[in-house]
Amino acid sequence: MAVVRPENAHQARLLRLLRDDGPRSRAELGDAVDLARSRLAAEADRLIERGLVENAGPAASRGGRRSPLLRLAATVRFAGVIVSPQRIDVAVTDGELAVLARTSEPADVRAGPEAICARVVELIGKLRAELGLNQLTAVGVGLPAPVAFAEGVPVSPPALPGWHRFPIRETLAADLGCPVLVDNDANLMALGEKHAGTARAFDDFLHLKLGSAIGCGLVLGGQVYRGATSGAGDIAHLRLADDGPLCACGDNGCLEAYSGDAALVREAVTAARTGRSTVLAERLDEAGELTVLDVARAATGGDAAAQALVRAAARRLGQILVGLVSFFNPGIVIIGGVAPGIGPVLLAEIRGLVYRRSTPLSTGTMPIVLSDLDDCAGVIGAARLASDHVLTPA
Repeated sequence: MAVVRPENAHQARLLRLLRDDGPRSRAELGDAVDLARSRLAAEADRLIERGLVENAGPAASRGGRRSPLLRLAATVRFAGVIVSPQRIDVAVTDGELAVLARTSEPADVRAGPEAICARVVELIGKLRAELGLNQLTAVGVGLPAPVAFAEGVPVSPPALPGWHRFPIRETLAADLGCPVLVDNDANLMALGEKHAGTARAFDDFLHLKLGSAIGCGLVLGGQVYRGATSGAGDIAHLRLADDGPLCACGDNGCLEAYSGDAALVREAVTAARTGRSTVLAERLDEAGELTVLDVARAATGGDAAAQALVRAAARRLGQILVGLVSFFNPGIVIIGGVAPGIGPVLLAEIRGLVYRRSTPLSTGTMPIVLSDLDDCAGVIGAARLASDHVLTPA
């Protein structure tokens, strides 16, 4: 599983500049990394020789002979994978992490890690065939679970029954023939926001991931902060009440038990059966069950009971964010994974609570916004994780 990597820190910095900012002339790269012209030329030539960089046509003139643009080689290709409790999402990107091909399909993680890993390999193979790729440079994988990052294994994951300490990294790397990195999905969504979203302008921010499994990615000084044992940001099972609803983790009153997708659906079914929402009652009678999308449609359609459920879930999220904001003092809070249509209601409730209860010093210039990457943040962040590994000297 040999992979070509930069030989030194200068080469690594040149590669990351080309990844993050796109094609650049040698002169522009020299200005950015403050290298002598002869040293820059030697490092750039070495990267071309090793197949990591290629020429991309002439650059704009700076008063003399035009030098060629350099870009990451067309052979540098990454894949990003996000496994959620109900879906697998896979994308293949170029060296600059632009998505070249993507596929997504329903999946049940209760089938077990072996079955899900096999399907991930098949989906990656399908995209490689579409793009005519013989090999990928590296793959990043996100899981809705605590992940021991150094080992690449999930640890006691409530959302992934039967996955405890399964060697996902080694299993996929053996099948794919390239390096594989595994992390918590909220961390990867934060990385995606840092690379291609609103957070590009911020070095310190929070990314709150909603959905079936709640999580929080912390970025500090431009880098994901994982903590001493990779447990940072695991907010889903912070307890809000001792006598609260039962959570998937077996405890009571967790944030996820109040504000996760399953909690919204549970409360929606109650609202339908108790006559508080005729809209939800009609949908329940018609389909036999409710989904979070049904709740979202009812809320955006003006159903008062559905809107109240969204606001209640948002208030619980806001309670947790007040503490995080006061402790972490982020430059921005980005919220992703929101069901279509309910973003404005949820955001207004969260903003009101956080701005009202946090200190002015923490929130005076801090925006709270919805992600503008839709559902792409995770796969882009997973590809970014893979690229960070490869574009670091061995």
